[in-house]
Parts: sequence; structure tokens; C-alpha cells
Amino acid sequence: MDLSLLRIFLAAYRSGSLTAAARQLGLSQPTVTAQIRTLEEQLGLQLFRRLPRGVAPTSVADELAVETAPHVDALNAIAERGLSRQTPFSRPLHLGGPAELTGTRVLPALAPLVEQGLRLRITLGLAEDLLAGLSEGRFDLVVSTVRPRDRNITAVPFTDEEFVLVAAPSWAERVDTARLAQEGAACLRNVPLISYAEDMPLIRRYWRTVFHTRPAGSPAVVVPDLRAVLAAAVAGAGVTVLPTYLCAAELASGHLVRLLDVEVPPLNTLFLAVRPGSEENSGVGVVRSRLLMQARLW
Repeated sequence: MDLSLLRIFLAAYRSGSLTAAARQLGLSQPTVTAQIRTLEEQLGLQLFRRLPRGVAPTSVADELAVETAPHVDALNAIAERGLSRQTPFSRPLHLGGPAELTGTRVLPALAPLVEQGLRLRITLGLAEDLLAGLSEGRFDLVVSTVRPRDRNITAVPFTDEEFVLVAAPSWAERVDTARLAQEGAACLRNVPLISYAEDMPLIRRYWRTVFHTRPAGSPAVVVPDLRAVLAAAVAGAGVTVLPTYLCAAELASGHLVRLLDVEVPPLNTLFLAVRPGSEENSGVGVVRSRLLMQARLW
């Protein structure tokens, strides 16, 4: 059996799409379709059921994937290392992640690798879109704010975001923090809230975890960028919830004030996600290891 047929089969199996497999492998979609058909003819069995959007593996495909994937991935890793012995960065690495963490933590952590030949192509966006792109082969690595559920993705915990309730000193003076600690969110009912989305995801998480309730009303300011939320809070537009990594300097300088100290602050775990086997690619492996190491210092 031709090894290239198995490689194409696994790409289609993992992506759930002949078109996505073709894009990932640098082939045309008709070529991938023809190769899958050839493999099915050799086996005398059907591997995929064609759907209006993509393909669904049969039980035969499930069994074939389990048997062949570890070996094909290992051979691909050997081939990758053989092609790039001079440098692990033989091609640009495509990385996706949330704008704020990528800009403030991920890119600075990877800067030393650029001098060693790393070429980065960054896409900023929401976790669901980035993970879909990873599964389809458009990215090599994604920093995800949610745990991936796709079987075509392997992920490891990366770092934790800790959330803090903050305001500028002008608003902090008007909030009775002692009463806030005792009575909870009711003390903030008439205080304007700043959020990066209308449904207030960070504020809602903080209210649920710390105050055991949902925020009442709607935000006074909605801006879809946490850096802009930070700027609005510093300018005195109201109260907000931010990850500590983003506002640490403002807290240290006094431009923002932490309104409440809690024993167990709300947390969100972020994940480093890759396609199965791709972490054996030397370039992806180096970047992934660097980020995991640097995240311990954040």
C-alpha cells in the first residue's frame, strides 16, 4: 500500500473534509478525491460517506486510522527533520490566538526565536474560528481560550488567566469596598460597567464566581478589544473585569485600583493546540516548548 495514500487518508479523516485535506497537503481537491477512491478500491471497502458538507468516516476508516496514524505521523516527523536539519524553521509558522494575550505575552516570548530564523504569520481572533482553522490546516498552532473538543486537535494547558475587578481611582473612591466585600454586587448596581461584548462574558464570569449572581442591566460601554476596555477604565469610564496580565502595570502605578481581594479569584485556563503529530515537526515543537517554558514566568 502506497504510504502517500495513507497520509492523504489521515488528513481527510482528521479534518472531516476532502477540501480541507487538499489545502493542508498542498494538493488539489480532485487529486485527494481520486486518491481516497484508489485506497478504497485497494481495500475493497468504503472509508467515507459523502455529506453535503465534508465527509463522515465509516467504522472501517476508524479502525484504519487507529492502526496507521502513529506510524504515519512518526514517518512524517522523520521526513520533516530530514528536510530541515540546518534550521527547524524551514517555513513560516502560522499561529493564531486572542489579540491581547498574543500581543502582550506570546509575541515577546517568541522574539528571541526570530533571530534564529523563525518566521511568524499571526492571525488574531476568537477561539472557535481559530480552532476551526487549525483543524482545516490553516494554522500550525493556536492559543485557545477554550478547551478544544475536536478529535483532530491535540491540546495541553498553557497558562491561567486570573481576573480582577478594577476601576480608576475616581470611581474607586465612590465604591464602598468594605460594603462591597460584605454585600456583593448590589453595591455596584448604579456603577457603569465596561465590557468587550454586550453579554459581558468576563463580568458575568466574575459575578457568578465571586458574587454568585448574574450582573444586572447592560454595560455602559461595549468595545470589542480588552486593550480598549483597559484604556476606558483608566480614563474613568467605569468599572470592569480584566485579566491581571493585561492591567498589571496600571495596578502597580495606581492608574487602576483593585476593588476586591478574593481568596479564590476567577480563572480561565488557556490551551496550546496543534494537530495530532504536528508537534513532532521541529519548528512547531520548538515554538510550543518555548511558549510552555515562558508561560511559567507569567
